Amino acid sequence: MSRLPIRVRLTAAFALAMVLVLAAAGLFVYLRLKNDLDDNLQAALETRAQAVAAAGSADAGAPEEDEEGFAQLLARRGRVLDTSGGVRGPALTRAELEPARSDVVTIDRRLPGIEGTARVLARPADRPAGAVVAVGQSLDDRNETLSGLAASFAVGGPIAVLLASIAGYLLAATGLRPVEAMRRRAREVSLTRAGERLPLPAAQDEIRRLGETLNEMLDRLQRSFERERRFVSDAGHELRTPVAVVKTELEGALRTGDYGPEVREALVAAIEECDRLAQLAEDLLVVARSAEGELPVRPEELPARDLLEDVRERFADRAGQRNRRIRVDAEDGLRLSGDPLRVRQALGNLVDNALRHGDGEIVLRSRRAGTGVELEVSDSGPGFEPAIAGRAFERFARGDRARTRGGTGLGMAIVRAVAEAHGGRADIVPGAEGATVRIWLPDGTPPQPGLS
Repeated sequence: MSRLPIRVRLTAAFALAMVLVLAAAGLFVYLRLKNDLDDNLQAALETRAQAVAAAGSADAGAPEEDEEGFAQLLARRGRVLDTSGGVRGPALTRAELEPARSDVVTIDRRLPGIEGTARVLARPADRPAGAVVAVGQSLDDRNETLSGLAASFAVGGPIAVLLASIAGYLLAATGLRPVEAMRRRAREVSLTRAGERLPLPAAQDEIRRLGETLNEMLDRLQRSFERERRFVSDAGHELRTPVAVVKTELEGALRTGDYGPEVREALVAAIEECDRLAQLAEDLLVVARSAEGELPVRPEELPARDLLEDVRERFADRAGQRNRRIRVDAEDGLRLSGDPLRVRQALGNLVDNALRHGDGEIVLRSRRAGTGVELEVSDSGPGFEPAIAGRAFERFARGDRARTRGGTGLGMAIVRAVAEAHGGRADIVPGAEGATVRIWLPDGTPPQPGLS
């Protein structure tokens, strides 16, 4: 029951309440009508019995066209002295006559000549002495009235419950409409778009207070998000300059050659860490500036080969220090539309991942694909771990190897953000040897029939 929608539960509760109310009302009406009919019948029998007892004749007080009633004047031993109506034989047994000589007796029984069960009222007669008056009436009319009432409730009750349930469902849906409006808006609310809040109903009720409380919570989250974003942006800016200075000094020291092998290894490791910190600063800036995966970009026409060559040259030294090679495989004359800074950052993240977590030769490829260009970065390493492949583009998603080899888990998220900001996409190529990540970017030309 708890898994059902709330409007269904409200409707079910309303229907159950209606069933209980109608059952109680029906039982009350039935018992009240039965009591009234019995009282009227009893009063009619007493009136006729008094008339017969006073007149000493069974015809006294007989209603016109009474086919189901009767009256008898019975002797002390049960002999019928006078009778009227359809009854055949004595209406009372000898055992029933004895109490009727001194008091009023009422009996329900079946009698010959009377349809169904008859109600018999017996009392002492005024004359002749010792006689008993017995008057009766069939209960068929009374029973038919009660049966008709029960049938009406049996037919009308379910219909009334059904109509009431439909009305209750509509009322529940109407009452929950403000909640549904808040739910639809909540799906679109983003902390990156300031001022978006849940709609509030006009009525000053519990639902409005709930909406006001949720909006206050969104305000607090918005302020907290803005503080965090400013912090990330400031941290990214502050990191860039000192990291660049440290890297320059280390590279200068490395070029002097005035050191031993151990010092060279330490300098190379320090330069690599500077590269990582510089990349982290860039990634933090992208995260701070992104809004639901979208970045402000300034696209321009870029030669694909030149773009890949720039990225190769940037990481050539690091690859050489690891005895690895970076190769460019690009179609001649291929151009794409993209922000050079952002596209280089995305490709740089992929090459950095390949150097850290991959193995063998790193290949940068470009090819035409429909109305865009595909850029691929692949290596011959073990590829993506199965546990991380499905969520590799999420922020801070890292596999076990990434945790032991460094990395922040932002690189792949930045790749997808850059691709989507250009109207493109980023995917892991399934079934490829090693790890292959593909970025599709538009080339700025209008779509042509037959191309996808």
